[in-house]
This record gives sequence, C-alpha cells and structure tokens, in this order.
Amino acid sequence: MAQTGVIPAGAVAIDGGRVVWVGPERTLDRSVRLRRGGRTYRGNGGTAVPGFVDAHTHVLFAGDRAGELPLKAAGLSYVQIARRGGGLLSTVKATRRATDAELLAGTLARLARMARSGTTAVEVKSGYALTHAGELRLLRLVPRLARRSGLRLVGTYLGAHAVPPEYRGRADAYVTAMVRATLPAVARGRWARFCDVFCEPGFFSVRQADRLLRTAQALGLGAKVHADEFEASGGARLAARLRAVSADHLLASPPADRARLAAAGVIAVVLPVTAIAAAARRPPARELVDAGVPVALGTDCSPSTWVEEMPGVLAAAVHAGRLAPSEALCAATVNAAAAIGLADAGTIEVGRPADLSVFPVRSTDSLGYRFDVRPSVVFRQGKPVSSA
Repeated sequence: MAQTGVIPAGAVAIDGGRVVWVGPERTLDRSVRLRRGGRTYRGNGGTAVPGFVDAHTHVLFAGDRAGELPLKAAGLSYVQIARRGGGLLSTVKATRRATDAELLAGTLARLARMARSGTTAVEVKSGYALTHAGELRLLRLVPRLARRSGLRLVGTYLGAHAVPPEYRGRADAYVTAMVRATLPAVARGRWARFCDVFCEPGFFSVRQADRLLRTAQALGLGAKVHADEFEASGGARLAARLRAVSADHLLASPPADRARLAAAGVIAVVLPVTAIAAAARRPPARELVDAGVPVALGTDCSPSTWVEEMPGVLAAAVHAGRLAPSEALCAATVNAAAAIGLADAGTIEVGRPADLSVFPVRSTDSLGYRFDVRPSVVFRQGKPVSSA
C-alpha cells in the first residue's frame, strides 16, 4: 500500500476516454503525437492522481439529523438515540415520504459535491426504506443517478440496515421476507452488485447476517458486512468465514479477527470520519495494515456522518488512523475500487478509463497532510468536467 508508483515530472496521454500512454514528460514528444484538434493540459507543478473511489456510502436518503447533535454532545450513543425515535429510523420515515424527484435532486447534489472533490466512482447503498417495494425503488434510482451525475455508481442492497417498525420484535421474520422475496428480486433484476448487513447488537445477529449473506452469495451477489462498529460482536469473523468482499467499520474488532480477515483476503473499509462523528475510538487503519489486511476508505456519507469529500477522508485516515499518505492514497483509489468490484478503476494505467484529478500540490503527501485541498481539474473518461 505504500508503493504508489509516482512518476516525477510525469505526463499522461488520453484517447477515446482511456489512458493510452503514461510516463516521464521528457519522453512525451517522441512517444505520443497529438491529434488535430487535441488539447494539452498543464499541471503547473501539481500532482495527478487516480479518481477517488468512495467505497462506502449511504448517499441515497432524504432529510437530515442535525437535531441529534445535542444528544451526541450529551453523551448518548447511536443505539440510545435510535431508541428515542431518532437515528436511522427517522431517516427511514423521511425517505419513505420523499418522492423520486426529491430523492434524485438531493442525492445528485451530494454526488456533484463528491465529484468536484475528485471522486469518480461511488458505492451507493439502499437501506432507508426497509420494505420490499421501497428498497427496490431506491436501487432502481441508482442507474438514473449514474446517468445524470456522470459518476460510476455501484449499488449495494442493505435491506438489513435495521429492523423496520412493521417487524418490531420479529427480526427473524423480516430476515425470512428478505431471503424469500427481496433478495431474489434484487438478483433477478441485477439492481445491486452486493448485499450488506448491519451486524451489530440491536440490529442483526451473526446468525441472521449469515443466513442473509449466504443466500445473497448463492444468488450471485457479493457479501459485505457492517462489522464491529460498536463492539466486537463477531461481524469481522463472519466476514472472514464467508470470504466476504469487504468488512466495514471494524472499530472494535480484536486482533485475532484482523488476522482472520487477512488470511481470508477480505478488504477492510475504514471510515475515519465516522469514528470522529460518533466520538468513538480511533479508526484502526494502522492496525489493520500492520495485520496484513488490505484497507480501503470511504466517506460513509449519510445523515449521521454527512461528509462528501474524499480529500478530507484521506487526511483523517492519516492524522487519526495513522496511515502514511501513500497508504491513504492507495486505500482511496485502487483498494477502494477492489472493495466495490471495479477492476478497471483506481489507477492511471494504459487501457484504463481516464478518470483522474490534478491537485495543486507538489506531492501526494500533501493529500494526507491537508484537509482542505481541492483539485484544480477533474477528468472523467478523459474529459475535464470540473475545476476549482
């Protein structure tokens, strides 16, 4: 993760939306001929990096939860706020009431801000409807969001985000409904690439998560686990046992379970700003890397952790998670792409889509040093789409 393949005084050639050459600028003229009508962009001493891949978001929602901040300041936990009628289920109410047009408008605004910060691919979870029809409605909005935003979006089914009010006290029955009806519909319509489960006390047990994810895998969906965010509840161990694509959060995972993740090849998606927003323990990015686990980063953009810009996440991973800047850059690009199944994203490489950003900094280290850095220009599929 520390080997980023930096090319000092480098250059990139793009044709047809893909990278066709990359190397030292001194060899550019004898390696590449500019087409008639082609353009040259100068980095002016800046640094070009792959487009960021946001490996974990709940960006598709309605409403906000700013009113919960006094409760957080008073020391109430996520679970305690939820028991008072706030938290996730309050967002479920707002999302259920919202029209498609309202959901599209709010989500597109968030995606646009993500794009301006250098993000070119985003995982989008459902999970704020918690009904069969409602979850499918959210997932069906993802292709529309992709077309209108120009970003590469990957859908994840998160019907197991919480037990809905209609099933209060009957979590097993809700799991059965997802297994029998919703998961097959998601797979049949190819509405999502992954299935995720919030495996935490008060939400879904390891047994329930195991049943859901094994069903999802049998249907051809990849498995993801919201694991050990609040306590060591066995979520990371489950992810390792199922050889899930990723285990996310992992704030409370013990060292033995980190070793299991490494042995199983599971990617750890670390969400450093979530740890800050929840006044939780320090994000364990350093410990996971040292245990041999490939680490990816995400914003966790949601009403609870409303952060949209990946440069700030890189800085939080460095300052709070103790990653080296080069490790944070790897975690926000190629590793994050692997965590959401995008094999051709996260690198500046011949044949790959030309998704990249130029930042007005002298080295990649500044991306982990500064919280406020913005790209001077962002390219998607080789076209400049935004600039500072």
